[in-house]
Amino acid sequence: MAGAAQQEGTGPVDARGPADPEERGSGEGAELLDELRAAIGKYVVLPSDEALTAVTLWVAATHIQTVLQHAPRLAVVGPTKGCGKSRVLDVLHETVHQPIMTVNMSTAVLFRVIGKNPRTILVDEADTIFSKAGENEELRGLLNAGHQRNRPAWRISGPEHKPTPYPTFAMAALASIGDLPDTITDRAVVLRMQKRKPGEKVTPFRSRYATPELNALRDKLAAWLGPLRGTAGHMAPTMPVEDRAADTWEPLVIIADLAGGHWPASARAACVAMTRYEAVQDEQTNLKTRLLRDIHRVFEAHGNPEALSSLDLVTALLQDPDAPWAEHGANGLNAYHLGRMLRDFDIRPANYRFDKGRQAKGYARNRFLDSWARHCPDLTETAPAPTPDATPTRPAQGKPPAAPAGSLPISPPSGTAGPKRAR
Repeated sequence: MAGAAQQEGTGPVDARGPADPEERGSGEGAELLDELRAAIGKYVVLPSDEALTAVTLWVAATHIQTVLQHAPRLAVVGPTKGCGKSRVLDVLHETVHQPIMTVNMSTAVLFRVIGKNPRTILVDEADTIFSKAGENEELRGLLNAGHQRNRPAWRISGPEHKPTPYPTFAMAALASIGDLPDTITDRAVVLRMQKRKPGEKVTPFRSRYATPELNALRDKLAAWLGPLRGTAGHMAPTMPVEDRAADTWEPLVIIADLAGGHWPASARAACVAMTRYEAVQDEQTNLKTRLLRDIHRVFEAHGNPEALSSLDLVTALLQDPDAPWAEHGANGLNAYHLGRMLRDFDIRPANYRFDKGRQAKGYARNRFLDSWARHCPDLTETAPAPTPDATPTRPAQGKPPAAPAGSLPISPPSGTAGPKRAR
């Protein structure tokens, strides 16, 4: 998910603030959310207390969808079957606002079931919908657009072939083996499910017994939140995250602030913990970020020279048995693939003269500093100051690469003169 921790006390603040439980419902909301949280936890084992808090608030938020500006997705993902993903949807089906459950749905059906009072969409086995890259792009686009209000889907409709806007705004939960498309998880509260340990017990979910209890909680939520819609629609709570993460979590924090008690603090703690975890997951799985990290490792292994040839860099990357580069493309990573991937970071090869007069295409280390600082901030380093006689690496053609602002130039490794620009 996008968004980084923001300084405490910044951003828009609800005029009445979160710490006013009497006006928010005289403790009724906090007790009701506690009851809902306990009921959800009775039937499923979620990955953390923060995840259980998030699901509870997400369920409640479905009952005020009509006044929200954003409709967060709930991504229920697991590595294998049997992790409880479908059971989460079973519980949601009995507690959210007007659920519609499906294991497959066309785009045409989806935007016809969403109206001014949107239903809550529950999609099981979503991995079968997005099993291949590029499949169901129209449906993915619709789910992405529906995260924000006023993003309709336009279609030609009726015998007059009139352009007609169809609403897309609706909260949706999707269960999947394996990750969903990045653009969906970026707009989602993500539950990373795992199989239960032998000692972890849950109450068997039997519709005959569970449904009346959960439906009663659903009705209580609707009764509590109904009179508070106007208040909720004007709230702008203080958020501990920024950007899209703030958009996604704001409805959950609004519910928490309406409830009062411990919920405002619990919601914000869950928000910070879960968005930070997803940021780490995203960085580790993003191929281009992985490439930046592995190149940093290769430079370190070579003593941090001013530049490495494209051949040496590719060879070193292919030698890592745990890296994905040997399987990249048809025959593994090559210099062409490397150049294309680094081009997005504005890093390009140039001609350099290396030891023994060898001239070759290569990459200057100082061209990576800005990208390392932006995309791999934990790798940020303080480089040693160059010696007076050190000559920075320059490409043979065009302008020399400028060192990123605020960073120090890199000196040649000890005992070598460093590469010389080719003439």
